[in-house]
Amino acid sequence: GLQTSQDARFYALSTRFDSFSNKDKTLVIQFSVKHEQNIDCGGGYVKLFPAELDQSEMHGESEYNIMFGPDICGPPTKKVHVIFQYKKKNLQINKDIRCRDDSFTHLYTLIVRPDNTYEVKIDNSKVESGSLEEDWDFLPPKKIKDPEAKKPDDWDERPKIDDPEDKKPEDWDKPEHIPDPDAVKPEDWDEEMDGEWEPPVIQNPDYKGEWKPRQIDNPDYKGKWIHPEIDNPEYTPDSTLYQYDSFGVLGLD
Repeated sequence: GLQTSQDARFYALSTRFDSFSNKDKTLVIQFSVKHEQNIDCGGGYVKLFPAELDQSEMHGESEYNIMFGPDICGPPTKKVHVIFQYKKKNLQINKDIRCRDDSFTHLYTLIVRPDNTYEVKIDNSKVESGSLEEDWDFLPPKKIKDPEAKKPDDWDERPKIDDPEDKKPEDWDKPEHIPDPDAVKPEDWDEEMDGEWEPPVIQNPDYKGEWKPRQIDNPDYKGKWIHPEIDNPEYTPDSTLYQYDSFGVLGLD
């Protein structure tokens, strides 16, 4: 086990092991994390590096294969990172997996299978699973909107329209406020000193608000236009998303 000795410090540690590839094999990364304080910012994740990593030069930007584990940074960020390096890019999972933020020991497990599926467990209970291709942006989408397709100019997406037969009543327009008919100029009102007296205004009981014609079903309504899709010419399937040629170092930074 490892325990840090001082608060609010950066730490880096790595260990080398016999290099291997996970080609055609199920890879399991598993370790336990215990935050002994109710921290508001701190990472508890590990990184798996290729064997060629120079451990003496390991830092936060060193190229890794997989980064996995909990990360806490204030109330908004309490997540489990699952990041894969693919073609020199670090790809974060598109789902939000919440980590444990108490002061107890928790077991984190990542399982990556040769059929390009994965599973994340916390304390041996599955919290997320699925397809690598669907839950990360390894590949461009299979389908894209047809760039040649355009919504017809006469396509009407309005389910309701104003009734052309509906007319505003002639007595509709009334002011919103009117002078208070019950108001009386105070006996001590001095127009030379106080100016011309005007009665206070009140809400007009006959005010009907802004007139709007009633709505009717639109006879030309065609529904919401859906942009047609075509196969993405830039999409090429990859059955080896899960695979790394070399694992040789486990590190924390």
